[in-house]
Amino acid sequence: MGVGKDAAVARERGPGARRRVPVSSSEPDEELMRALYREHAGPLLASVLRLVAGDRQRAEDVVQETLIRAWKNAERLDRAGSVRPWLVTVARRIVIDGHRSRQARPHEVDPSPLEALPAEDETDKALWLMTLSDALEDLTPAHREVLVETYFKGRTVNEAAEILGIPSGTVRSRVFYALRSMKLALQERGVTA
Repeated sequence: MGVGKDAAVARERGPGARRRVPVSSSEPDEELMRALYREHAGPLLASVLRLVAGDRQRAEDVVQETLIRAWKNAERLDRAGSVRPWLVTVARRIVIDGHRSRQARPHEVDPSPLEALPAEDETDKALWLMTLSDALEDLTPAHREVLVETYFKGRTVNEAAEILGIPSGTVRSRVFYALRSMKLALQERGVTA
């Protein structure tokens, strides 16, 4: 829309014709914004509503962003010739950019369903492991290593004997006395088996 500096008022050319928006350097910014809104907001909103599948709030946000960009680029509007195609192009690009940015980041999930899930209380387990660890430390190193090899690492008596370099009978004997010592150590700590 080629409007020169002398244009001061919007005028209608006839039924269905587009109005000219005054864009001059002497015009206050507020008047430019009012004229843009008055002349183009309604048709632009209708166009954008089709682009955003009827989401009115999103469409209004797009129209507002489009008009702000038009206001910031008032000097380009003066050279653009026709304002409405420029506004529609800018609005379409804003919608496309919004769609692309939503596709680029992961979908946000409402955390409230997670709060409804019952969570297992790990306190008892942690206390049990601490008690067990303390009881293991009370054992002699020889008894502790046979329990670690047989119970915690899941090895057979023969495998543990080979790794530790002692006879199988010695491993069986140490396991027996280690378990008896562990039972006593746990009872002293108030744990019943």
